[in-house]
Amino acid sequence: MPVALIGAEVRLRTDDGRLLVIMTGAGQVVAEHFLVPPGGASVRDDHYGGPRPAEPRRAVRPRTAAEKEFCALGPVAEAFITGAAAAGNTRLGPELAELSTLRAAHGEEAFAAALDRAVAFGRWRAADVRSILGAGAGLPAQAAAGDALVLQLAAVPVRPLSDYAIGALR
Repeated sequence: MPVALIGAEVRLRTDDGRLLVIMTGAGQVVAEHFLVPPGGASVRDDHYGGPRPAEPRRAVRPRTAAEKEFCALGPVAEAFITGAAAAGNTRLGPELAELSTLRAAHGEEAFAAALDRAVAFGRWRAADVRSILGAGAGLPAQAAAGDALVLQLAAVPVRPLSDYAIGALR
């Protein structure tokens, strides 16, 4: 049902594998959905004013002092924690102490850049962040895909498939 019609009286009708929502007074079809099996959902984004987010977003809720200190770094730290949790890293709590040490040793800016790179490449361990920091600033940056690579290859002689027949090997 479009959001604007919540509370309105409608009739429902199935027809040819579709569910039709019809305004009672006008007889106008205001929504149409394909029928889905039990447990499925047929949702039209235009009923809600635009598409749904690709994945649900839940805010990071730091509980310990170490988590709160780490999250104070900003969105990159929250993205790191969210990605680590989504990847199944269950040892992030103990690794926060090492991440805090790396942050103090390398500085806020270098540490945030290393976290950003770790998030970009899906690396969720303190050891990964340590390796990124150890590599320094000379790392290549990710870039968007460019044009297709077109190469002129050398011409080679062409032989028929019959040259490879088992009978020809005798």
